[in-house]
Order: sequence, then structure tokens, then C-alpha cells
Amino acid sequence: MNERTFHSSQAHLLDEPERLQWLPPDEVLAQIPFENGGVVADIGAGTGYFSIPIARVVGQIGRVYAVDFQREMLEKIRHKLDTLGNSSNVELIEGDAARTTLPVQSCDIVFMANIWHELDDHAAVLIEAARVLRPGGFLVIVDWRQDLPDSPGPPTEHRVPSALVQLTLQDGGWSIMNATTVGLYSYLILATRGASTHQ
Repeated sequence: MNERTFHSSQAHLLDEPERLQWLPPDEVLAQIPFENGGVVADIGAGTGYFSIPIARVVGQIGRVYAVDFQREMLEKIRHKLDTLGNSSNVELIEGDAARTTLPVQSCDIVFMANIWHELDDHAAVLIEAARVLRPGGFLVIVDWRQDLPDSPGPPTEHRVPSALVQLTLQDGGWSIMNATTVGLYSYLILATRGASTHQ
């Protein structure tokens, strides 16, 4: 945990109705090649803002690993799942982006929303993502745009520009499949260990 970490004491902000307007889950997930029955790791899952919609997309035969190192966040997801009565394909995992505790080649997609700017060791995180992804799997990074200083979210100096994230990925042996903006204030990068089709 560092000064950039979003603390569980502020978890209520993750579920404010306004967030659905400036970061609609459906718009974000539409950019990602999910498959029915797929396995997805939502790293830094928070209160399940994306974990629960992803669980619906991959269906009951799919699985979502909701990974967070703050137990309080995982408990909030558990409460949501109990309330919804639909927790059979979501598994709560205590771990962090560099040490997820997930099995080798266990996931089709590794999804990270709004945590890249919080991470201290991006190289270690990419090594872990490569470890847990199956061949041909995808890494998805969603984070705050730096060119919108008046937007909600972390201070501008904490944000990492999309171009720098893409460079870090490429230096780590990843290929960029897509890089776009989503919602009002965010970008999304889709990457794989295979050949790039991004121009």
C-alpha cells in the first residue's frame, strides 16, 4: 500500500450512481473479447463494480476471480453477491497484482481497472499476468486519462498516460491489440503476448 492506493475506507465512492455515467461497465466490457465459459481475473476488484458484470458476461459456466489485497473490499463484494443471490461463478481471492495466488495458466483474461497508477512494480505485475494467462489470453488495463486534470479520480501527477503504459507493455514483450478511450475520463488498452494488429 502506498499514497496512491485507493483505501477501502473510501469504498462507497466506487458505487456512487454518477460513476455509471462516466465509466459505464457495459461500454468498457464491449471492448473486451470475452467468451461464454471464459475465466477472468479482475485484479484490484474493489467492490465488484466490474467483477459482477463480467460474471454475467462469461455466464454460469465461466468464472471470475475477484482479486484484492484489502479484505474489506472482498467482504463488500461478498455482501453484494449474497444480496444478488448469484455468487456461484465469482470466487474471492486475497492477493495483489504482483502476487495474485492464482494457478499458472488459469485465466483467459486478466482485467485491471484503475489500479495501474497505484502499482509500484509494473514489471512484476506483467510477469504475474503472463504467468496466470493461458496462451493467447488477453491483458486489459483501464485507467485514468492524464489530459483531463479536472476530472474525478486521482491527482494528475499520479496518473500514467496511455502511451507510457503501452510502451511499458511492449518493453515487457506484450503486443497492443487495441488502445482507445472509454467513458468520459478513462482509457483502455488490450494486449496479448502474441502478434500485434494495432496500428
